[in-house]
Amino acid sequence: MTFPSSTVQPVQAGGQLSFFERYLTLWVFLCIGVGIALGRLFPGIAVALDAMSLHQVSIPIAVCLFFMMYPIMVKIDLGQAKKAARTPKPVMLTLVVNWLIKPFTMVFLAQLFLGQLFAPWLSGTELIRGAEVALSSSYIAGAILLGIAPCTAMVLMWGYLSYSNQGHTLVMVAINSLAMLFLYAPLGRWLLAANDLTVPWETIVLSVLIYVGLPLLAGSVSRTVILRQKGRAWFNQVFLPYLSPVAIAAMLITLILLFAFKGELIVANPLHILLIAVPLFLQTVLIFGIAYGAAQKLGLTYEDAAPAALIGASNHFEVAIATAVILFGLNSGAALATVVGVLIEVPVMLMLVEICKRTAFWFPRQPEKATLRDPRCIQPQLNLNH
Repeated sequence: MTFPSSTVQPVQAGGQLSFFERYLTLWVFLCIGVGIALGRLFPGIAVALDAMSLHQVSIPIAVCLFFMMYPIMVKIDLGQAKKAARTPKPVMLTLVVNWLIKPFTMVFLAQLFLGQLFAPWLSGTELIRGAEVALSSSYIAGAILLGIAPCTAMVLMWGYLSYSNQGHTLVMVAINSLAMLFLYAPLGRWLLAANDLTVPWETIVLSVLIYVGLPLLAGSVSRTVILRQKGRAWFNQVFLPYLSPVAIAAMLITLILLFAFKGELIVANPLHILLIAVPLFLQTVLIFGIAYGAAQKLGLTYEDAAPAALIGASNHFEVAIATAVILFGLNSGAALATVVGVLIEVPVMLMLVEICKRTAFWFPRQPEKATLRDPRCIQPQLNLNH
């Protein structure tokens, strides 16, 4: 299949977005700064909010994530999700990338940079369970915990922003969530070379149910009721426009809360933050490139290729942070490394979303699935003579 350069255009939605949406990356950095400042200026409030948790799942963040996910879930036609389940290529790609490639590239990059190249700047030890552990080893452990925790919630936001097939994204999220329940513990135990890896099963189950299951149920029920009582025209033209800013606003509030909770760790270790961020950034970009390139070779459409690449690149930082805290302690280097994952993930993923939109013409498109994408998306003209 070929696409003549004279007729193919990238997905260009930026010119039709609001001022708020167009400069989303700027608002992300501002919210990170506001969160860190709030955590420093009002530590008591941050500690009190952080203490509101159930099995390491923060209730305030769970509320914010619900409002972030609901506007996305309500747009998903579950009929399309059922059709997506019958197309295995994208799902198989995400499983291979997430569980056979991503963990091992993370180990390699973490050991290369944190264990060797950056070792002179990461000297020192810390006490973990009464034993002295090299600080660099603790950082590597945190990076590994991030590398084996594929994203199960935020990727729906990245799919939404990249105008992907949300039905297929939902199927990928569901299958990867189940895979994480069975593979996270043995893979983590093996890669960390630990015999007593304590995996917070309650955290994994609750996070999947709260971040994905609850908004999916609410979105599906409300979508069915509204379509039945008001009709599709009212749903698309009246209801959805009111929800448009809700998902992004909830994401920004979530960032403020996250960095209000963990800002102290970031401020106390600025150089280490920068050094830890290097392998995490390279890992994110590398995995995205592998999955995106493989999707093109497999002949996937853009609507399936984008989420397949984005779900591999992003991480489930809630589970990674909870596991690091349980294993190594709240103030450990491993916990700090997982927090750095949060620090870089949103800006980097927004960058990758933009790359997806600008390279959509590399893939065949599915104009018949326009309802799965934001109607503001300008469709490229494809060469149909292939």
